[in-house]
Amino acid sequence: MEDPVQLKDEGNKHFQANEIDKAIECYTKAIKSCKDKNQLAVIHRNRSACYLKKENYTHAASDASRAIDVDAKDIKALFRRCQAYEKLGKLDMAFKDVQRCATLEPKNKTFLETLRRLGAEIQLKLKTTFSTDSRVQNMFDILLDEETEKDKIEKAANNLIVLAREDAGAERIFQNNGIPLLMKLIETGKPEMILAAIRTLSGMCTGHKARATAIIHMVGIQKFCSIMGTDNEDIALATCNLFQCVYDSLTGADNRAYGKEEAIVLDTTKDLKNILLAFLEMIVNKNVSGHGRDQALNLLSKNVPRKDKKDADHSKTLFTIDHGLKKILKVCGQVPELPDQLPLTDNTQLIASVLLNKLYEDLRCDPERDNFRDVCDEYIKGKFDPKDMDKIIHAISALSGVLQGPFDVGNILVGRQGVMEMMVALCGSEREVDQLVAVEALIHASSKMSRASFIISNGVSLLKDIYKKTKNEKIKIRSLVGLCKLGSAGGDDYSMRQFAEGSTEKLAKQCRKWLCNSSIDVRTRKWAIEGLAYLTNDADVKDDFVEDEPALRAMFELSKSTDKTILYAVACTLVNCTNSYDKKEIIPELVQLAKFSKQHVPEQHPKDKKDFIVKRVKRLLKAGVISALTCMVKADSTILTDQTKEMLARVFLSLAEDTKDRGTIVAQGGGKALIPLALEGTEVGTTKAAHALAKIAAISNPEIAFPGERIYEVVRPLVSLLHADKDGLQNYEALMSLTNLAALNDKLRVKILKEKALPEIENHMFEEHDQIRQAATECMCNLVVCKEVQDKYLEDGNDKLKLLVLLCGEDEEKLQIAAAGALAMLTAAQKKICTKLTLVTAQWMEILQRLCLHDNPEIQHRGIVTVYNIMGADDELAKKLVESEMLEILTVISKQEDNPTRQAVIDTARTCLTKAMDLGLIKPFSS
Repeated sequence: MEDPVQLKDEGNKHFQANEIDKAIECYTKAIKSCKDKNQLAVIHRNRSACYLKKENYTHAASDASRAIDVDAKDIKALFRRCQAYEKLGKLDMAFKDVQRCATLEPKNKTFLETLRRLGAEIQLKLKTTFSTDSRVQNMFDILLDEETEKDKIEKAANNLIVLAREDAGAERIFQNNGIPLLMKLIETGKPEMILAAIRTLSGMCTGHKARATAIIHMVGIQKFCSIMGTDNEDIALATCNLFQCVYDSLTGADNRAYGKEEAIVLDTTKDLKNILLAFLEMIVNKNVSGHGRDQALNLLSKNVPRKDKKDADHSKTLFTIDHGLKKILKVCGQVPELPDQLPLTDNTQLIASVLLNKLYEDLRCDPERDNFRDVCDEYIKGKFDPKDMDKIIHAISALSGVLQGPFDVGNILVGRQGVMEMMVALCGSEREVDQLVAVEALIHASSKMSRASFIISNGVSLLKDIYKKTKNEKIKIRSLVGLCKLGSAGGDDYSMRQFAEGSTEKLAKQCRKWLCNSSIDVRTRKWAIEGLAYLTNDADVKDDFVEDEPALRAMFELSKSTDKTILYAVACTLVNCTNSYDKKEIIPELVQLAKFSKQHVPEQHPKDKKDFIVKRVKRLLKAGVISALTCMVKADSTILTDQTKEMLARVFLSLAEDTKDRGTIVAQGGGKALIPLALEGTEVGTTKAAHALAKIAAISNPEIAFPGERIYEVVRPLVSLLHADKDGLQNYEALMSLTNLAALNDKLRVKILKEKALPEIENHMFEEHDQIRQAATECMCNLVVCKEVQDKYLEDGNDKLKLLVLLCGEDEEKLQIAAAGALAMLTAAQKKICTKLTLVTAQWMEILQRLCLHDNPEIQHRGIVTVYNIMGADDELAKKLVESEMLEILTVISKQEDNPTRQAVIDTARTCLTKAMDLGLIKPFSS
């Protein structure tokens, strides 16, 4: 082997002669033969210089790093690596290396100059990288480059969507040729690209009429309809959201202000009309997928009927009926089993029925309703062709759709001559599809039995006959549903148990065994919960179930699994176990009357009494029900239906009943889980969830129960409980919760005011119920710190201040403390209120004197503080106070001996007298 030192020296000579390739060759041979670590580091450092000359910066950085690994203070290697990193664009790493060099040699001008230059370049690069225009261009470059890695594409798509949600970002995308570039993404045909583009467009349209109009005109309504019509549920949903954003922006439903952009937008009426017509065309277009049809129907349902019936303009409804009622009926009349039908999902026809119902309910007078009914009648009659059975079953299917929507219209149509006879004849048809449609129509017609006497008298025997004879499982099931609908009974009525004594317990025991057997697949165990959801109507079953902790834990674990179809069954079971379903109040007098007249009286199971329910709730909490509920709430919204949400809210409310259990609920994340349930869902569900939130917020520290920004989301549900249609307990606990929140910070107080809580709180201050009135006054006491509330009290033409003064004169001490506290804070904050106070009621002086003479030091202190505030606000008012008995009251109090329990009262009285002396109204006593 050759001598490495000799090779190194030879390499140095070649380097000095600018023979770089030969130098690299010598250094490479020296590296292979060198055994000395320090010598090897020098050779690597020298070869690094060669690679810099050759502009092979990756190898240069690698060699320099090997030298630095041996000696971290090798200044030549550090600077060479810095130079290589700079050329590679790794400015931050280059900066660190030269920073180290400058530390080792602080007077080296080259290092200092490089340090300054790199620092400036990094700042410029950061500015460029993070400037919106650069970000937008960079994202489009990544998205349109077919060779880009998948994770980078996903990140760029998400970044673009987020950027479009900010007005500044949306405007930059729009100005930088964004719409044509987004259309390029759509034209790739890749679902993830289409979704990214559509969601970005949604962000750009939101709340901006000018951009929404421009996008609609540049791309075209039909183009967006064709995208929504694709057979991809996610794309259909995203495009539906885009249309909604456009529609809200054009109608002004999204009323956020964006400078002067409104001035450049022409009338949008034509665009809105064209959008509605496009939706109506979509619902009968054979090229539109079932998902697209669903979304078109949903958009019509959401945007056509009036949201507020007080609004006189229902022209959109009349327009839709004139141009689209027959098209909606065509969707209702589709029979998937027949050839040449429109593509549908399982929900399409029900969505169409809901739309029919909303349109009918939006009509304002009888002639309009008559026209609606006549159009339906004409459409269905027009399909009654004895020579074409397919047309007839289309008519019956359309009638089923009307029966599921505006039932009154459907009921009249069923009563038309020949319709019911045709339905009965179809039930006896040889074609199974005819039977299927006819049975469904009978089921829907039996929804209101009092209005369909023909079905009551003939329906049961007819359905039984079909059930026995048919071999088609679909028809069998429908026949059975019809029979159940016409003859259902039982429920949790103890006297009408459907099984023999002990049968339900045996079935439930078997279900619990399956549930606990982890060797059985999840799907089978899921059916065990389905069984329990039904069987737990029986109180014996639910009592046994909650005693079986392994079974409970197994159910909770399954609720957290990836199979979310289980949620409804779990929620049903929990509602039954906690008895949180609605129960009619049993009035003893009516029970006696029913018994006397030999009428059936529902009986309560002995184990459905309150003490048994409380025990079951405790068992559920112990088994970990809260963690299961919090996981269930996080499920995908399409799976977590409004009905399931309502059941979860009912369970939460039952669990929060006992104040001792609320800490457990908060500790396991129940407070956070309740917020989405209180914001979205059925009216009953959101109310129950809001009530559970109120119970928690009333006695817990809200900052712990609802950490971070979540605390602001709690305000709206709580304010909703203040409305007059809510019961007294809901009002009271909501007021207590808002009092708790209003005590925390000004931002929360402003949020409460923004949710229009102030008028509701004031209304409750007039309540006859002492506790509600007290809670409302306490809440107001915390809110008067807010400037906006103070201004309300200063406004002319209201009795707000008068009410507060009169409440100070009530006998209830807690009410007086709250009212007097509010008055003291108002008079301290606004001098004008002091003047107004003396004008609102002639009793003001008497009430103030009563406060100052009160036995309770808290009330007395608040009264004297108010007196001091009035004295400081107006000299004339101060004089009036001194000339009254108030001077004597203050003098007596100020002469009292110092007392820790009353010291604040005594000191404030003395301050008032000092103020009077300063004003020259009294003189100091001289002995």
